[in-house]
Amino acid sequence: MSKGVAVITGSAGLIGSESVSFFIEKGFDVVGIDNDMRAYFFGKEASTQWMRERLLEKHPKRYKHYDTDIRNFEELAKLFKNYKPGLIIHSAAQPSHDWAAKEPFTDFSVNANGTLNLLEATRQFTPDAIFIYCSTNKVYGDTPNRLPLVETAKRWEIDKKHQYYEGIDESMSIDNCLHSLFGASKAAADILVQEYGRYFGMKTVCLRGGCLTGPAHSGTRLHGFLSYLVRCAITGVTYHIYGYKGKQVRDNIHSFDFVNSIYHFSLDPKVGEVYNMGGSRHSNCSILEAIDMIEEISGKKVNYVYEEQNRIGDHIWYISSVKKFQKDYPAWEYTYDIKKMITEIYEVQAQLPLDDVMEK
Repeated sequence: MSKGVAVITGSAGLIGSESVSFFIEKGFDVVGIDNDMRAYFFGKEASTQWMRERLLEKHPKRYKHYDTDIRNFEELAKLFKNYKPGLIIHSAAQPSHDWAAKEPFTDFSVNANGTLNLLEATRQFTPDAIFIYCSTNKVYGDTPNRLPLVETAKRWEIDKKHQYYEGIDESMSIDNCLHSLFGASKAAADILVQEYGRYFGMKTVCLRGGCLTGPAHSGTRLHGFLSYLVRCAITGVTYHIYGYKGKQVRDNIHSFDFVNSIYHFSLDPKVGEVYNMGGSRHSNCSILEAIDMIEEISGKKVNYVYEEQNRIGDHIWYISSVKKFQKDYPAWEYTYDIKKMITEIYEVQAQLPLDDVMEK
């Protein structure tokens, strides 16, 4: 028996596709919304068309796909009125700092206006539904860069006595900092999701992700750190490191672990909640450390060049604290660490025809 309908946006992307399979296995019928704007943002190598086809083949009876643009409220309204989903997982986005500056109107309309459309469709047609928004740690802007960091041989690090050593928690301010236009559009959506929860009493949550990764990621130069780095190792394409001596630290969380956190929230939803959700101290690395691990796992040399100019609003060091989420949902736990993630990504991507799509 079906547990009802889940609407998943960005359903052919990393988190979306993981969510489709996960929640079908939990008994849901899934309506996917994805018009492959990732190919528009980043080119052929980033297209999610392959995943859309895989999902339709894998779940022919339980998965329905729509090319609907989330900026089109009328089309969303038709879907929500027809299906009345009990669960909405919103993972569609324009995800790049650099790309946002090229087309600010597109970035904001997708990230902010698209989220508003989904919230309003939920409020009008299925107000008791659970609304999960895949937010980002970029809502904190460059505030983490003001932390007292120490340079070591392969990474930037923070003093063990600092309150954020175990990870940055939700108390960090999102104000008075440089976000990048992408960070601003995602922060606008983040606040909207909180507000619809608190103002209208809806069951909403913002999961502020660190670096989300996994074998389903269509990594590209402007987005998808680990996936793209592995692709470069396999194909010999040159990887570009932007600033901070390549010692910038990211916490990485596997798409399964992230989606599993969505599931745990759905079992006991709250109103207008916010959680940081990344790899924490359990799973993190610098770019230089990632290169070392990829070379060890793949047996291939990573070709890279260093560019002194860092990306605007980029973090030097960011590790999430997931203690608040673990306190509220103690049954949730990690299943992947950084080495296991890279190994899985390499094993999957080594079987793909990447030479046909990689930008040289």
